Amino acid sequence: MAMSAAPAGGNKKKTACVTGGNRYIASALIKMLLEKGYAVKTTVRNPDDMAKNSHLKDLQALAPLEVLRADLDAEGSFDDAVAGCDYAFLVAAPANLVAQDPEKELIEPAVRATLKRDEVVREGGDGEARGPDLVGGRGLHDYIRPELQGDGHVLDEDSWSDVEHLRAAKPPLWWAYCVSKVLLEKAACRFAAEHGISLVTVCPVSTVGAAPAPIVSTSVPACLSFLSGDEAGLGALKGIEKTSGSVQLVHVDDLCRAELFVAKEDAAAGRYICCAVNTTVVELARFLAHKYPQYNVKTNFADDDQLLEKPRVSLSSGKLVREGFEFRYKTLDEMYHDMVGYGKALGILPN
Repeated sequence: MAMSAAPAGGNKKKTACVTGGNRYIASALIKMLLEKGYAVKTTVRNPDDMAKNSHLKDLQALAPLEVLRADLDAEGSFDDAVAGCDYAFLVAAPANLVAQDPEKELIEPAVRATLKRDEVVREGGDGEARGPDLVGGRGLHDYIRPELQGDGHVLDEDSWSDVEHLRAAKPPLWWAYCVSKVLLEKAACRFAAEHGISLVTVCPVSTVGAAPAPIVSTSVPACLSFLSGDEAGLGALKGIEKTSGSVQLVHVDDLCRAELFVAKEDAAAGRYICCAVNTTVVELARFLAHKYPQYNVKTNFADDDQLLEKPRVSLSSGKLVREGFEFRYKTLDEMYHDMVGYGKALGILPN
């Protein structure tokens, strides 16, 4: 989520806060902001942990970048990071995907942390909040609707996951994470309405493409699983398709551009789905087998008759496009153009 704090005067360099600077999407957003001439503040739990934060040292060579210590559980932890910023991109959220007690360990902390950071911006800003990336990664899980039967469904920003279905059925793959994302966005919307804050959220889908972060989990390893042979990662993609009706993708560069676009656009309002490609596991496998024959990608999924040839449900970014945003990465070929090199740099793929 990005929030606008105090307006900058004259030609003063604008400042943006990006929370969770050692995370995948946040690292790409920081790099983009620095390249566009912004001064940036970012928060991490432990600035001295170079295994997670070495890329931030490299990014400091591009433009002013201040790395601050902050913790979602510590009161007042984000005050200094948000103070004096024109934009605050609240990207980080709890992501414990193997919690023993999801309600206590993931859902409640996620909602509590979101409200806490909203309060910080309300107190430190001018009452104008802009919110890209409030929902975070894998936004497709925020569209699990068990009543959708048959093919050809197109979902937009009016669609929300059925939280009670998720809690009752507990489908595999991050059901509690999905619930937390729905609840934290709705909580932030209520908070904004109660305090006269204009709130805008961007809901991204599975995000791919190279970013500065040296450690990456979830979507990048999963989307490289066809090449790496990681059965758990491939299982994650299959689970996404089975629970949501397709595999939806966006390139991290487009996601960051969309976040900045709605943050700066005065007319932006409400929710925005950020999805460029709706595909399936089978389509991905065939594409990757053709593009990278050296990896011997499996394309025969006859043993899994639940997999789809074509998407059964698609997410629409029509609202974002109608308001003037244009995706640069619109095909699988464009999505994967930098993924193999990034996978090798991360150690997911062999050099």
